[in-house]
Amino acid sequence: MSYDLAVWDGPRPADDAAALEVFEDLYGRFMKGEGQPPTARIRQYVEGLVARWPDLSADDEDEDTSPWSDGPLINNASGPLFYFGMVFSKYQEAALFAAGLARTSGLICFDPQDRRLIA
Repeated sequence: MSYDLAVWDGPRPADDAAALEVFEDLYGRFMKGEGQPPTARIRQYVEGLVARWPDLSADDEDEDTSPWSDGPLINNASGPLFYFGMVFSKYQEAALFAAGLARTSGLICFDPQDRRLIA
């Protein structure tokens, strides 16, 4: 079981309902099909996450220390959207860090499970 977050580059939606609409639009345009290279800001954000916790590799040697549910993490980014999962047992610390990093990076962080913006 995993816990997912969405982070994107763009203006902050007015409220949770507007954020859900933006997320669904971005997901439909960028995460379905072939995808696109991540924007520079999204790439920098992902680099910040894996600087904190190791990315998962094919040999899974970091499985016990990394909160990410899959890897490499950058594969979950397309254009201005990054949609990624964390293992449930480690998601609280990782989500708190991820949301803070998004905020300081000028990105939007959205919880698709609870359908709400994360401040």
